[in-house]
Amino acid sequence: MKEIIKKFGIICLLFVLLLPNILVAQNSIPEKKMGWWEDARFGMFLHWGIYSKIAGEWKGSKDYHEFVMLQAKIPLREYAAYAATFNPIKFNAEKWVLAAKNAGMKYMVYTSKHSDGFSMYRSDASSYNIYNVTPFKRDPLMELADACKKYKMKLGIYYSLGRDWADPDVPTNWPTKGGRSNTWDFPNEDAKDFSKYFERKVKPQIKELMTKYKPAILWFDVPEMANSGQSQELRNLILGIDPDCIINDRIGNRKGDYKTLEQTSSGNIIPGDWETCITMSKKWGYMKYDTIFKSSEKLIGLLVDAASKGGNLLLNVGPTAEGEFRPQNLERLNTIGKWISINGEAIYGTKPWKIFGENADSAAYKAAETFKPEEMDANFDGTPKDVVQDVRFTTNGEYLYVIARSWRAKDIVINSLTSANNHIKFLNLLGYKGKLNWKQTAAGTKIEIPEKAQKGLPVYVFKVKL
Repeated sequence: MKEIIKKFGIICLLFVLLLPNILVAQNSIPEKKMGWWEDARFGMFLHWGIYSKIAGEWKGSKDYHEFVMLQAKIPLREYAAYAATFNPIKFNAEKWVLAAKNAGMKYMVYTSKHSDGFSMYRSDASSYNIYNVTPFKRDPLMELADACKKYKMKLGIYYSLGRDWADPDVPTNWPTKGGRSNTWDFPNEDAKDFSKYFERKVKPQIKELMTKYKPAILWFDVPEMANSGQSQELRNLILGIDPDCIINDRIGNRKGDYKTLEQTSSGNIIPGDWETCITMSKKWGYMKYDTIFKSSEKLIGLLVDAASKGGNLLLNVGPTAEGEFRPQNLERLNTIGKWISINGEAIYGTKPWKIFGENADSAAYKAAETFKPEEMDANFDGTPKDVVQDVRFTTNGEYLYVIARSWRAKDIVINSLTSANNHIKFLNLLGYKGKLNWKQTAAGTKIEIPEKAQKGLPVYVFKVKL
């Protein structure tokens, strides 16, 4: 007995001694897993589905959006018949991926199933999908996965978790009971059993998405009635197939790896991993009358805004029903790509500095429009449309990047870089090879923007070593 107690004591001692190493190893897994995502800073969101063919107009009424089935209360049988006409013959996965890659994006997130319940991939778990129902007879998600692999682009997959208007067992509670449910086909909200839908459709589809397409990100939306156990069960299912798969917070019940914001940003640096998803125009999917796009300058400013506060920008494109990006999308992606080819080191792999910026106009964080609370999850674009002249900061190793957003003055004064607190060893302007005139004093650092550098977009990046 003494020998057993002695051995047990030795085992306990070894466990205590090794515990810190065990904890370090455990804690290092999320850091390693999130590393590429934190470095990426920039991705593309793709909203594409039957609503792209409806394009905002249904039976003479206009200005619908991705929720057209809910808004117009289209019967499932009628919506499914319309879905059978979807035939995106101009879809080319490689063109999509190259458009994102050339824009400087590092990952893409594709809508596999939106709230209408229609699967935009070849699903074995639900026959209501693009391969089985439409004349297209192709699996665009598989083609996209192959193209992402070919061009070294990370693939993310979007999945509407708590809303599915094609299923009789999906209750909702936003903004009130049944507010986002299909109550015209399935009116008895109390009879709906989320667990039946969860077992019958959600789990099988998540399993096939993970095994067939091997996404780097599972991007859930609207968890609605999913309980903590179901969110954890999904997380276990995903990580059981791929422990490195990153999961956003909309899996529900605080079970995700990072926080998501939508159509807005933050007034401060946000601790931890986070991402904001923002539209190029107003709507998420392609809508015929959605023609007002944010400028390239504004979109670059939003990317800088996210990076300066430690977050990622997931910028949305809504392809047409034929499977193409609109010229307005391509033009902006091309302009962003040119800017980031010169200034990308101030974005990729960066961290926030001690402050995110200077001279920030408070208007930069105000919503650009009023909205009804019940519309916020469907039709709200809270990003201001104006451009704001200010200074932002990011860091990478020993370098500080000073980013002047929409700077139209001929010189700039950086108040935080005083000779007393932050002595500058060297300073240059990315993309400019000539001599730069600058002076550091006790009041700050004044930089003259060279006339030759003022020909492109007025978003300048100064590389500083302190």
